Amino acid sequence: MKITEALLAEHTVFHSLFDHLEKTVPKTKSLAEIQSLASLMETMLEAHSTTEDDLFIAPLEHCFEQIGHRETFHQEHDEIEACLNLVRRAKQSRKARESLLAAVACSRKHFDKEERIVFPMAEKILKSHTLLKLGTDWMEQRNGRKHAK
Repeated sequence: MKITEALLAEHTVFHSLFDHLEKTVPKTKSLAEIQSLASLMETMLEAHSTTEDDLFIAPLEHCFEQIGHRETFHQEHDEIEACLNLVRRAKQSRKARESLLAAVACSRKHFDKEERIVFPMAEKILKSHTLLKLGTDWMEQRNGRKHAK
């Protein structure tokens, strides 16, 4: 499996999570529940981002520089992280709810950009055997993370 296919499959799971959060978070009253949902999202995003950065983004970094998106991608990650930080530190459920939904909106925007720009760019620039090798590396990284716990 190519790395682009693996990451796109992960995006599909995230889109389902985002749908669920957008549906349930507005009705969730408890601060602890909202923070728990944010923690789940944060944990999942951390694993995804680490894989993406280590295996996928690094070989394409020069391309982001050329199209003027290098800083944007890093800023979007920081913005998502900042929203999730606000949820963690929130003392009121209203503020936590707003921050979590903002993190979801930022994540959707970022994933959309990856799906429209980054994945097609990788398919054009990287050779097929490189994409397959990165896909194998992704699988090994996932299996290693699973076994390390």
